[in-house]
Amino acid sequence: MRTRPTGPGFALAIVGVTVMMAGASAPSPFYPVLQAELGIDSGTITAVFAVYAITLLGALLTTGSLSDHLGRRPVVSAGFLLLAVSVLLFWHADATATLFAARAVQGAASGVLLSALSASIADLEPAGRPGSAALWNAVAPMAGLALGALAAGAVLDVAPEPLAAVFLPLTIAFLAMSLLAWVAPETSPRHPGWLASLRPRLGVPAHVRGLFVKSTPVVLAGWATGGLFLSLGASIVHRELGAELHLWQGLAVAALAGSGAVSAALIRSRTPRFITIYGAAALAAGTALSLLALGAHSLAAYFAAVVVAGSGFGTAFMGVLRSIIPSVDPAERAATFAALYTVSYLAFGIPAVVAGLLAPAISLGATTYGYGAVVVLLAVLAAALRWRAPGRAGY
Repeated sequence: MRTRPTGPGFALAIVGVTVMMAGASAPSPFYPVLQAELGIDSGTITAVFAVYAITLLGALLTTGSLSDHLGRRPVVSAGFLLLAVSVLLFWHADATATLFAARAVQGAASGVLLSALSASIADLEPAGRPGSAALWNAVAPMAGLALGALAAGAVLDVAPEPLAAVFLPLTIAFLAMSLLAWVAPETSPRHPGWLASLRPRLGVPAHVRGLFVKSTPVVLAGWATGGLFLSLGASIVHRELGAELHLWQGLAVAALAGSGAVSAALIRSRTPRFITIYGAAALAAGTALSLLALGAHSLAAYFAAVVVAGSGFGTAFMGVLRSIIPSVDPAERAATFAALYTVSYLAFGIPAVVAGLLAPAISLGATTYGYGAVVVLLAVLAAALRWRAPGRAGY
């Protein structure tokens, strides 16, 4: 129950999501370096990425509603402790097995945290700012992804010990967040059933299932785009467009996520239906333009296209959140967020793994064109579904 002012807790939950997602994208600029140092191919790199997505999905399916039973604070605290362990492993990854272990632990920790933190933001939304929870649940992950990738790419170019320069501060930040979790108000009182809640299931309330299903294409399109950039984005910029600086490689992720965060903030006052249609259209247009830029071998045009796609990435997901979450009872929020993120991370991980396996056989460029075409089709379908739907409240 809320026993303290919600404002500081609301801000703390937002910071928590941002820091967590910065840790998720920080390894991306290191992938080409580790690929060369450890002698591994792009298929192995995307397999490392896949382990993160798979363990995250497993955690979402089993622990997604845990904070609805045990409370938000203990679940968030434990999740950040696991994240600290994961970045310590990545920092000292001198073999492929350690790399897999680091990402597996990070995926499990992120799965535990995603639904709990997202539900905390929804629980603690200030009464005078309706809709701000959906905004921050879209903006904070995008901002974190952008900051983590950009900072890691910049550090790689200037720091003599880049792994320590990136992952030591992240370790400290995660440990600090584990302690600060206990400062926030507890918004989910303990109640029985936490063991039963660990059974793998997706908990979408019956009255929003139809909307959830109709929202799936845009979620798939948006997060599949994110998966491509986090797993292979640095390699595309380096190998296909000739950018040598790691800063440019990190910018491939930062441009996508950063424009998503900015666009979500700018468009927040529009209806959920308008936001989702805009997001789907921007995803389709930006992805198509990125393929044209790749064919023209233009780095500048490619980044411009990524900014357009990124504006769709952030806004489409916010539109879905604005449509669904306000109708969900607080006691079911963590489970509903777990279901949303399960769909998201299936789209995030599976296509990226397939792309990584195909790239050595048919080339990175050809794989990117095929991947991009699928994203465009999904985004066009999502825009059409929302366009044809009645413009009723919440949709």
